[in-house]
Amino acid sequence: MEIFTLLETLEDIIEKSRDIPFSNKCIIDKDEFLDIIKEIRLKLPDEIKQAKWVKEERQRILVEAKGEADDIIKEAENRIISMIDEHEITKKAYEKKVEIIETANEMSREIKSGTEEYADGVLAGIEVALEDALKVIRNNRKELK
Repeated sequence: MEIFTLLETLEDIIEKSRDIPFSNKCIIDKDEFLDIIKEIRLKLPDEIKQAKWVKEERQRILVEAKGEADDIIKEAENRIISMIDEHEITKKAYEKKVEIIETANEMSREIKSGTEEYADGVLAGIEVALEDALKVIRNNRKELK
C-alpha cells in the first residue's frame, strides 16, 4: 500500500531532521511534510473505494449462491414430480432431493462464510492501516505543535 510508503517517508524525514538543542524537538521541511500528508489524504479514498468494492462483491456472491441454490432446489423438485409414478423411484427421488437441498444449503453457507471472512479480513486490514496512519499523523502533529 502506498500509504505505508508515504508514512515511512514521513518517519524518515523526522529521523533525519536536525534536533533543536536541549529539547525533544526537531526542524523539518514544513512544505515537504505537508505535501506528503496531502498525498496520504488523496490515497485514502482509494482504500475506502476498495473496501466498498469488497462489500459489494461479497453481496453479489451471496446473491449468486442463493440463486444457484434455488436453481438446484427447483431442479430437484422437478425431478421428483417426474418420478412420482413409481413408488421406488419416488422414494429415491425424495432421498436425492434431500441430499441436493442439504448440499446446496451447505455450499451456500460455505460461500457466505468464506465471503464474510474475506471481506472482514480486508476491512480489518484497512482499518488497522487507517488507525496506524492516524496515530502517526496525530503524533506528528503533536510534535509539530
